[in-house]
Amino acid sequence: MRKMFAVFGITMLLLCSASAALAAAPIKIGALFAVTGPASFLGEPEKNTLELLVKEANAKGGINGSKIELFVYDTGGDATKAVQLANKLIKNDKVVAIVGPSTTGESMAVIPVAEKEQIPLVSCAAGIKITDPVKKWVFKTPANDHVAAEKILIQAEKLKQKNIALITVSDSFGSSGREQLKQMAAKRGFKVVADEVYSPKDTDMTPQLTKIKAAKPDAIICWGTNPGPAIITRNLQQLGIKTQVYQSHGVASKKYIELATPQAAEGIMLPAGKLAVFDLLKPTDPQAKLLKDYNTDYKKSYGVEASTFGGYAYDGFQLIAAAIKKGAVTPAQIRDGIEKNGRMVGVSGIFKMSPADHNGLDLGAFEMVRIVKGDWVIVK
Repeated sequence: MRKMFAVFGITMLLLCSASAALAAAPIKIGALFAVTGPASFLGEPEKNTLELLVKEANAKGGINGSKIELFVYDTGGDATKAVQLANKLIKNDKVVAIVGPSTTGESMAVIPVAEKEQIPLVSCAAGIKITDPVKKWVFKTPANDHVAAEKILIQAEKLKQKNIALITVSDSFGSSGREQLKQMAAKRGFKVVADEVYSPKDTDMTPQLTKIKAAKPDAIICWGTNPGPAIITRNLQQLGIKTQVYQSHGVASKKYIELATPQAAEGIMLPAGKLAVFDLLKPTDPQAKLLKDYNTDYKKSYGVEASTFGGYAYDGFQLIAAAIKKGAVTPAQIRDGIEKNGRMVGVSGIFKMSPADHNGLDLGAFEMVRIVKGDWVIVK
């Protein structure tokens, strides 16, 4: 009998040790960011933010006792490279989820990989087509571009600016924004008096802006990511165009003001995530404390203020982490956990994911801001 109990004790010890080893197995999370190249203003803060969050989580013992092993690859903003690296993350690194890519074009290219391999992908890009129609394994953290477009048009309506001119970049982000703006403008009774497009590599948009000036719009809406919008802003100043200008949320960082110059950017309005104006929010705002803490931690680690774009990676990680905290281990369980997460306060807004909505953000994700003396003020 004593021998039997001894064997039983050894068996239980081995089982407990095996369980402990299993619990301590690292959680492998992948990331695809445009750390270098034209979209580095997106990818660099995203990479910094994700590394900061993983470091903080591991310092506290990880998630449910398991440390996080992070694999971050630089796509350079190239869609082909993003696809190659996505396959590497899944097949070589064996990640259970991916945060990124940084841009709409890269995200659209990687989606088929995520869907085929059944790995949850939380994109940091804004294009509506990333999650509309819903793809089973794909989510995104920036508010859809149609939400930003609606925010702009609501402000234009308030100011009775019914004749609008569009100037959009000819990449996936710009094409999606242009489509949303035109559809929404038609529904709301706006007249598009000029519709100009520029290439991401263009360095002078005065020909397009000269045509826009001749159309005499009440407002100009520019849709793109830097450096294009900054060049356009300087060109507008050079041409002496005083028409009200709206930029998209694609330039909602101080880098845009720096590139455009504060003088040229003076008075421009755009929809921005609340992080840009966190210090102007009421203390009762549900995001106020989180935004303040994120900015403090980021500035302490990297010496500069946190950006809206880094916030996209912040939210991507938190959505995945929330699912894991509730017991999700496999990619399928993490996917289900993100979709059923319920209400989550994030940097980009208050998320309410569902099977019918893999973005989960509404107009409340943005504040309309105006650039005044090189800084943001909230438009009342």
